[in-house]
Amino acid sequence: MTALTKPQPNHDADASGAVLALDLGTTTGWAMRLAEGTIVSGTMEFRPGRFEGGGMRYLRFRSWLDHLLGGAKGISAVYFEEVRRHAGTDAAHIFGGFLAHLTAWCELNHIPYQGVPVGTIKRHATGKGNASKDMVIAAMKVRGFNPEDDNEADALAILSWAIDTAGGVR
Repeated sequence: MTALTKPQPNHDADASGAVLALDLGTTTGWAMRLAEGTIVSGTMEFRPGRFEGGGMRYLRFRSWLDHLLGGAKGISAVYFEEVRRHAGTDAAHIFGGFLAHLTAWCELNHIPYQGVPVGTIKRHATGKGNASKDMVIAAMKVRGFNPEDDNEADALAILSWAIDTAGGVR
């Protein structure tokens, strides 16, 4: 987990609580701006164990979301990378499972959520809608973050987009 300890300005519509950004997948990248402005980020693994059924990854995902909600003392909005094309069938199924659980969890907790197209995230972060993973990582480093991989960098880019555009309003 990384943290940017310098508080960021709360100039968006979701300033009343924490804002969570997710890059959904078996290795989920996450970034959160806490209510006071501190940004924390990292990755979480949701690979099923050897003796577990495939649904265990989603149960752990929901439990982890509950943990984030409690730790942040409330989440006012969730943004996630809206992927329209996947490299393979398994990736599409896994993404769909995470998306279904995320949106159901948000509905249950009365948290607004929004998907952000991949090109929009990359364009905002780098100026190019078809930027490479390395370009997004470099762009997040320029913003003062130190992502451990492309999943964390994508989550930070989503969060940066959400903060800078007030969730697409600006």
